[in-house]
Amino acid sequence: MSASTSSSQKLQRTAGSGDDPSSDSGILNERVLVLVFQFLKWDIHVLCRTASVNRRLRALAKRLLWREVCLFRAPRMVSALTEGARNSRIVGGWQPLAKLLFFCGGCEPTAHFEVSHPRPGHFVRSTRFSKTSGQSFLTKKCRGDVLYVSDPCEHPTSEKDRDDVGIYRGVFREFMKSRTREFLIGRRADFDDRVRCTYCAARVWSMTAARLIPRKSAARRLGSNDDALEYFVCLNGHLHGTCWLAHLSSEEEEGADDDGGENKDDAASESEDEYEEDGV
Repeated sequence: MSASTSSSQKLQRTAGSGDDPSSDSGILNERVLVLVFQFLKWDIHVLCRTASVNRRLRALAKRLLWREVCLFRAPRMVSALTEGARNSRIVGGWQPLAKLLFFCGGCEPTAHFEVSHPRPGHFVRSTRFSKTSGQSFLTKKCRGDVLYVSDPCEHPTSEKDRDDVGIYRGVFREFMKSRTREFLIGRRADFDDRVRCTYCAARVWSMTAARLIPRKSAARRLGSNDDALEYFVCLNGHLHGTCWLAHLSSEEEEGADDDGGENKDDAASESEDEYEEDGV
């Protein structure tokens, strides 16, 4: 039996029915619970099981544990996202952010991106999020926004002569004050009727329909073709998107490494920012 499975079973046995408000011992003591998860290196699977045991543990996870797991896995990214925020709160809540850090949401066919069959969501072992990459997904008028975007998660396809599907995700800092949101509201962009945010279930805008995708820079960052990508942004500033990943020859990959690109400042700061913007 693995250590994480054994620990999860102990959590359930110790918690019992766990809804008695007079109980504040054992695993329901916050300091003890934090120490347990520190020992487990904030195992996301154990945390998910713990939060599903009963109402009190679910409330404790919502108030404390989801925030702690985000701080453990991506401290610099979380620090940047909460900079200037009152009481270090995160727009949309800590649980959706934790899900975004650890979970590839999969994809389904949309109005502007067709796939033959849906790709299911799944936990990921590691992901690199980058605000330098995020700049490639912002139009020039919105480059003052701070957006973290992940590397695409590759989903092979069984179709012949078809590229792999890339699924990526991201999050804005202070989306309510962002230029991106300002442009969406100013253009009276409609919400997509068929899609909801993978991470918080809020309504989303299709950035394709809103014509706010800088296709060349975004496609270059993803390794895709200009017309083979789409992404959505929700009311809370979570981003999720899909693309067709172009297969590059070794010569093309070397050429891409030497490409000056659209953002020369990005290339100059990439080596520094890659360490600042946490891989999780």
